[in-house]
Amino acid sequence: MKRILIVSYLLIALCFSASSKGFQPVNSKASPEAKALLSYLYSLQGKATLSAQHNYPSKKELTRSTDSIIAMTGKAPAIWGTDISELDPSLVDEAIRQYHKGCIITLMYHQVKPFDHDSMGFARSVKGRVTDEQWKQIVTPGTEYHKMWLAKIDARAEVLKKLRDANIPVLWRPYHEMNGMWFWYGNRPGKDGIQKLWKMMYDRYVNYHHLNNLIWVWNTNAPRDWKDDQAYPYEWFYPGAKYVDILAADVYKNDFKQSHQDQLLKLGKGKLIALGEVGNLPTPEILEQQPQWSWFMCWAQFPWVYNTREQVTSIYKSPRVMTLDEVKR
Repeated sequence: MKRILIVSYLLIALCFSASSKGFQPVNSKASPEAKALLSYLYSLQGKATLSAQHNYPSKKELTRSTDSIIAMTGKAPAIWGTDISELDPSLVDEAIRQYHKGCIITLMYHQVKPFDHDSMGFARSVKGRVTDEQWKQIVTPGTEYHKMWLAKIDARAEVLKKLRDANIPVLWRPYHEMNGMWFWYGNRPGKDGIQKLWKMMYDRYVNYHHLNNLIWVWNTNAPRDWKDDQAYPYEWFYPGAKYVDILAADVYKNDFKQSHQDQLLKLGKGKLIALGEVGNLPTPEILEQQPQWSWFMCWAQFPWVYNTREQVTSIYKSPRVMTLDEVKR
């Protein structure tokens, strides 16, 4: 019988905070809603996996992929996700609408290189490396490239503030797949690499913009040694437990190795872990073997591009997987 977990996560948070399990948000000034959401996720740790669906940020695509899941399964994903690379007000409106439907909200940011215009987009500017000198300037306060970086993240902070002011907590996952070799901020290990950039964004968003509604999701790619497509060990890029609430990994091409979960669990030392993005959906058997994933999120349009209707239906009917109707606030 499918597990019935129809609960208020605000109520669960009150009960759960009294226990010794789980972690408080790394932001000591986190909003009550953010604290409640994190506590709720800890209450499910190892017991259930939330379903999630990413949607492209253009106005016509904001619900298309989620709607496809509903059409195929009759069930809605528990988590709605998109990308704030675009600054269209409709994105905020949709996030608010989804939240009031009961969804948990997760947002990412495909940031273009700081010195490029936002219109250059994913293929032309998010991908591809910057030089060592350019990187040094980006992470050095006072330089022109650093100011350009600030301008871009500050613009997205204004989007996040609208959700903060609406009392909406957000699973926030910037600079995803930073251990891969394909993005401009990728494959920059060590304290002067992505660890520094992550900490700078954290400081700006928490201490300057007071974005206390964010749960910080550090989202890697599952390590792999594929020709011209490598992703390197998690720990080289980890900014530390003081800056990360949840550790996540992206898994594509059905590469659901047990080590991807186990190594992330070891690094997090008890913190939550999640499948930040997947292409092929995990099977019910995989989630039984890897029960610590807090959620899995299929990439936009991938439910019908890389999965069959039967595969989608199978995972959404799994006793372990929670859908929107089982998450009531």
